[in-house]
Amino acid sequence: MRLIRNVAGVVVFLLIWEGFGRSGYLPVDYFPPPTVVAGTLADQFSSPEYLRALVATLLTWLIAFGISVGVAVPVGLVLGSVPFVRDATRSVIEFLRPIPAVAMIPLALVLFGNGPSMKITLAVYAAIWPIMFNVIYALGQVDQQYLDTARSFGLGRVRTTLRVKLPDVLPFAITGFRLSATVALLVIVAIELVNGGSIGIGTYVMQYGENVGHMDIVFAGAVVAGALGVLINSGIALLQRKLVPWGGGTE
Repeated sequence: MRLIRNVAGVVVFLLIWEGFGRSGYLPVDYFPPPTVVAGTLADQFSSPEYLRALVATLLTWLIAFGISVGVAVPVGLVLGSVPFVRDATRSVIEFLRPIPAVAMIPLALVLFGNGPSMKITLAVYAAIWPIMFNVIYALGQVDQQYLDTARSFGLGRVRTTLRVKLPDVLPFAITGFRLSATVALLVIVAIELVNGGSIGIGTYVMQYGENVGHMDIVFAGAVVAGALGVLINSGIALLQRKLVPWGGGTE
C-alpha cells in the first residue's frame, strides 16, 4: 500500500508538471515538461561523456561520505564520552558548524586547487556534523542502568563503549549517515554547478545546459541528482532495517 501511494504521488506530480509545462504560461524552452526531459535523459545516458561525469560525481560522493563516517563517528564518541573535551571544543564547533560549505570555496581553491580533492574536502566538512551530533546525542541517551550494570561487572570505559553504548548509538548514527549522505551529494553537485572545474554532472549541466540555454539538460540534471539522493537514502534505510531492527522507525 505504501508503494502504491508513493507511485501515485510521483504520477500526480509528473502530470501537474506536464500540464503546466504545456500550458503556455512559460515557454517550453524555459520550462520543459517531463516528456521532453525524459527524452533528454535518454540521450544523455547514451553519451559516454555524460556517463563519465556521472561516475565522477558518484566516486567523489563515495569517498567524501566514507571519510565523513570515518571522522565523525570516533570524534562523536570522544565528545560524547569525555565531558572535558566536549566543553573545550564546544565554541569552536558551534562557530564552524553554521558556515555553509559553498562559502568555503575560495579558501578550498587556494588550498586544494580546482579538482576532486576540493569537492571532497568541502563535502566532508558539510557532512560530518549530522553524524557527529547524532552520535553525541545518542551517547547522552544511554540508560544509566546499563552503564551501572557494566561497571558492576568490571567493564572498563572502552569495553563499556563497545558492548553497551554502541548498540544504542548505532540507530542514531545510521540516521546521521542518511542525512550526511544527502548533504554530501548536495554539496558536491552545488560546487560543480557554481565552480565548474573538475568533471561531474553539475559541471556537465553548466557546460551543455545553462551556458547554452538548454533548460532540458538543466532539468535532467536536477532529476538525476534527485534520483541519486532517493536511491542513496533508500539504500541506507534498508541497511538500517537489516543491521538495527531494534532502532525504531526508519522512514
